[in-house]
Amino acid sequence: MNPVQKLTIKKKRLTGKLLFERVMAAIVLLNFTLVIFDLTYIYWRNFWLQGNLRLVNLTINVPLPPITKWYDPVKGIEPHRDTASYLNTVDQLKQQISQTGLQSPEVKKLLADLQLQSVEMIETNPFAVANKTGTLEKIKNRMRRHLDNDSAKESFREFWSYSFLSQRGWEEELAYFKRQIQPLIETNYFRPIGENGQPVDFFFERIDWVFFLIFSLELIGRVIYISRNNKGVSWREAILWRWYDIFLLLPFWRPLRIISVYMRLKQCEIKRFDRFQRQVNQLFIANFAEEIIEVVVVGVINQIQDSIRQGDLRNWLSQSQNRTYIDLNNTDEVAEISNIVTRLAVYRIFPKVQPDIELLLQHNIESVLQNLPAYRSVQAIPGLANLPKQLTERLVAEISQATYQGLTSAIEDPVGAKLSGNLVNHLGEAIAQELRNQHTIERIQSLLIDMLEEIKINYVERLSQEDMQQIIEQTRQLRQRTAPKAVEILPYKQI
Repeated sequence: MNPVQKLTIKKKRLTGKLLFERVMAAIVLLNFTLVIFDLTYIYWRNFWLQGNLRLVNLTINVPLPPITKWYDPVKGIEPHRDTASYLNTVDQLKQQISQTGLQSPEVKKLLADLQLQSVEMIETNPFAVANKTGTLEKIKNRMRRHLDNDSAKESFREFWSYSFLSQRGWEEELAYFKRQIQPLIETNYFRPIGENGQPVDFFFERIDWVFFLIFSLELIGRVIYISRNNKGVSWREAILWRWYDIFLLLPFWRPLRIISVYMRLKQCEIKRFDRFQRQVNQLFIANFAEEIIEVVVVGVINQIQDSIRQGDLRNWLSQSQNRTYIDLNNTDEVAEISNIVTRLAVYRIFPKVQPDIELLLQHNIESVLQNLPAYRSVQAIPGLANLPKQLTERLVAEISQATYQGLTSAIEDPVGAKLSGNLVNHLGEAIAQELRNQHTIERIQSLLIDMLEEIKINYVERLSQEDMQQIIEQTRQLRQRTAPKAVEILPYKQI
């Protein structure tokens, strides 16, 4: 078999493995979707029952298949006998009125029965079993407002009376009941309690067992494959290689199956998921980076403030003259840096800005001379009008040149350099001595503490509001531009 054929067979095997991984990932994702649906079913049951989605003050009716009819048995949900009987009696009343009219004895008997059932519903609260006591209160409030009566029992008795229905119109009132009261009663249900003290749940027996069987067989096959194709790997170590699949076999902590979903989708080499993963990672890192930066910066600032309050600044200034300094290279770095900066300023920077300095000096001298009567008199003499200006330009050039020569001479002259160094040292000692003044040091400490507090409030909060997502995205793009080309690495031997 030539290398081309071997490569073709290897590519087919990799394609088959990738297809298998994607199929299993789809099954795992389907199972996790059913788990989430099961966990949220009770909370969303009213929506699955009636399709009413309420957004603020707007109610949207969504047409849905009979989901509750299919899934109520999975959660062990049954119609509550009392509320189901109540609605059944209302249906009988509608049929009887249509057949015999409102004045018939059969109708009056049903109205009396509904009055008794209404009072019993308020007193026994059949909604408590389903944790829907609030629904009963909503029913009572609606009936109170409709009848303009503070008593819910009296409101129901009046509503299910011949005089009220005949006076207000039984069709309109029964339509109101069907529109405002009946949907609330229909949401009630009964869910028995199992021997473990929890409401019965048949999710595993009716749905999850199929996935449990699939995932168990898959894990066994993967363990056998890994242990055979990797020498020295026991079946226990092979299980640890697939540790995230163990969550698929647990009948409890089902939301942890999201870990397996994430790992499976990551192995499928789906480009869209890679982008999603990058966004999730950026969000996760951004949140942690924001918290860490805040903690570190605020902690450092607090330590500096505490150090200043404890007098460390005063101690440092008082001990500055007697403090021993460890020299690592027998070089006065401050003096060397000062010498470099001074030479740059004199030889490089000053010649570039010298024309601007001369113009500024000339303007200032001319401004002063303009106020002198003798200067104006000289300008008035014929032939000498430009003489003052020429003298001023000459004077400025001489001053500038003298200044520059003085600076260069001071740098080149060892005595001048020594005198400049002494000046700097004496200036530093004088500043330190003045700073050691009690009133001055207290004022400086107070200002430093306030400044650090302002930095903590303004800049740290601004940093916490910084778009960390954008920072991380810029960092990722920078790494992509500077990173070498990736080398293709074949996956290790496991399915």
